[in-house]
Amino acid sequence: MKKQYLIYVLFVLLLSNCGLQKSDIQLTDYVNPFIGTAGPGNTYPGATIPFGMVQLSPDIGIPGWDRISGYYYKDSIISGFSHMHLSGTGAGDLYDILVMPTNSRFTKRIKDNNFIPFSRFSHNQETAVPGYYTVNLLDFGIKAELTATARTGIHKYTFPKDEASQIHIDLGYFLNWDAPVETYINVVDQTTIEGYRKSTGWAKDQRVYFVIKLSKPFKSYQIFKNDSLTTNPAKAVKTKIVLNYNTVDKDEIILKTGLSTASVKGAYKSLDEEAPDFNFENYKAKASALWEQELQKIQIATPDDTKKKIFYTMMYQSMLAPTLLSDCNGDYKGANGTIENAKGFDRYDTFSLWDTYRAAHPLYTILHPKRVSNMINSLLAHYKETGLLPVWSMQGNETNMMIGNHAIPVIVDAYFKGIEHFDTALAYKACVESSMADSRQLDSYKTLGYVPVDENNENWSVSKTLEYAYDDWCLAQFAKALHKVNDYEYFLKRSENWRNLYDSKSTFMRPKLKNGEFIKEYIPKEYTPYFCESNAWQYFWSVPQNIEGLIKSVGGNLVFEKKLDSMFTLKPLPEDKLPIFSTGMIGQYAHGNEPGHHVAYLYNYINEPWKTEKLVREILESQYKNTPGGHCGNEDCGQMSSWYIFSSLGFYPVNPAQGIYSFGSPLFDEATINLENNKIFVIEAKNNSNKNIYIQSIKLNGKKIDRNYITHKEIAQGGTLIFTMGKSPKKNKNYMALSSEMFN
Repeated sequence: MKKQYLIYVLFVLLLSNCGLQKSDIQLTDYVNPFIGTAGPGNTYPGATIPFGMVQLSPDIGIPGWDRISGYYYKDSIISGFSHMHLSGTGAGDLYDILVMPTNSRFTKRIKDNNFIPFSRFSHNQETAVPGYYTVNLLDFGIKAELTATARTGIHKYTFPKDEASQIHIDLGYFLNWDAPVETYINVVDQTTIEGYRKSTGWAKDQRVYFVIKLSKPFKSYQIFKNDSLTTNPAKAVKTKIVLNYNTVDKDEIILKTGLSTASVKGAYKSLDEEAPDFNFENYKAKASALWEQELQKIQIATPDDTKKKIFYTMMYQSMLAPTLLSDCNGDYKGANGTIENAKGFDRYDTFSLWDTYRAAHPLYTILHPKRVSNMINSLLAHYKETGLLPVWSMQGNETNMMIGNHAIPVIVDAYFKGIEHFDTALAYKACVESSMADSRQLDSYKTLGYVPVDENNENWSVSKTLEYAYDDWCLAQFAKALHKVNDYEYFLKRSENWRNLYDSKSTFMRPKLKNGEFIKEYIPKEYTPYFCESNAWQYFWSVPQNIEGLIKSVGGNLVFEKKLDSMFTLKPLPEDKLPIFSTGMIGQYAHGNEPGHHVAYLYNYINEPWKTEKLVREILESQYKNTPGGHCGNEDCGQMSSWYIFSSLGFYPVNPAQGIYSFGSPLFDEATINLENNKIFVIEAKNNSNKNIYIQSIKLNGKKIDRNYITHKEIAQGGTLIFTMGKSPKKNKNYMALSSEMFN
């Protein structure tokens, strides 16, 4: 088995280096997993593989906004390594199955968290690269190393000589929103432990079944049930086990944990299929090779290593979600609470759709179309389990976090881009039924044409209306393609519901009461319950399905341009109280949150592309850094990083389901996209520099094009896109595609 596995690892390594265009350098060397681990980024530095179930990462053990991912770069202690984490979210959950090695030097505990042990650490003795994390636990003299497969976490602990070395496995450990409700530990033999952890939190019904195997038998153990010693097996709200070892100097103990959301049997299968032996270096090499293979899908040429590090870290972070939910048997915990089976596809979850429908999912259709097929089937599985498409789902749960029906644009975009192997009729049915439900205030939206504010003073009424209207446009296009004429007309009409909240006097979207009257007291820059994590300035532009209509409503191009200019120049005053989610501010524009991510590109729609080019470069240069504080806001499961990837290549999906990408200002001299269909799309930026940021002319496959966009189909067919850059703004009168016209 070891020989076969080594051959497989070498094959993956070889595969990852196939198709290199100019250099055999490892792109993983440019990834800095610490970007976003300080400040509002809320990322984690631990070991995982692309879209994997396991995120094996260090935990600080202290709750708080800064420690949503379990780790905060500015801290100086580590309390262990848990197997599941969220990437860049604003709410904290998971942290399942905490493992911590200690020895006779162990004296310190975190009293406020189940009396867990901790150790000091130094960033000078800490390393993180894709698929691997290591740190020295200074209080114990123990070196910890972590790597992962899709469904297993592999630990390697190197102990000093000590007769009281221990490995703590804590199922009662919790952080932030997470809380255990039932845990179970069973010692099978001196190298095998099995059990489960059921918890509630953001995911109200989370289940993790596990099997742990150790390379060295433990000499004894103690099991705790709600902090009291007990016998094997143990079941309680909180259980933990301490394994005792007598170690020699540089004694290595490998601990591997197989996971399943369905059963202990599934967890055994994870180990058998993915981690059959204890060769840590092989697993580390395989994880690195998998990352290299994915990163090679885009190769950039730039003399600036810092920009290269930011780009490949954004590539890396764009692939940390969605995460695998089904085990090797296809079993998984369904959103209806039953054990389901994914037949013919991998079931994914962690769909942060309010964030990721904007750029992350369109990016996946370019770079990972085969995986997108699994994602669409996963969304449809959620529909079959609950009767509705997910809003924000994780670990087989609907959290109902955030707003909109944004599985719809993800599905519609996939359909028009030719993503295969999902049931179109089922997908259409799921979209229609999710749009016609009476829940989530759709009943009022259907009746009144908007969500009124007086149903619930904290209902994000304006944002919901705008988001639903965009989803309706997407569904209308789906209906049209399937020759559902009545549905097309109905949902197209609903897609214009944004007009019901447009106030011509203030030229903003304005909250409206159920009786049809606008609210009277209204200051657009204030943050109120009427807007989801935004204000009226930031949500005004959320009509990507009819930008021309929005421009006309305001009063035409000149008025719209002045309003856009004000968006980026009207700075908050010192007395303005900005909420925690308003970060990355440029005027009223907040790059640290998603609703405005397309706004810099709107100058393209009023024949002022040079302003888009200038702003996009400013955002690229100012809001992303190669530092732990390098994200200006929550990374949000791939959205913040996907914005960077698109924009640095020179284009962005303003209307995420339309099938076109609006030009910005390419950051790199050259970028090569290696597509899964074996075609290559090359982007060149001639005369590119920090000063030459303005597009002078554009050629596609040798022919000059006089437009401000490129279609998805043109990228998928392969070819060469050449930008000629210059110092002077060029007032192109280029044709910008109608925002409501489908180009897929």
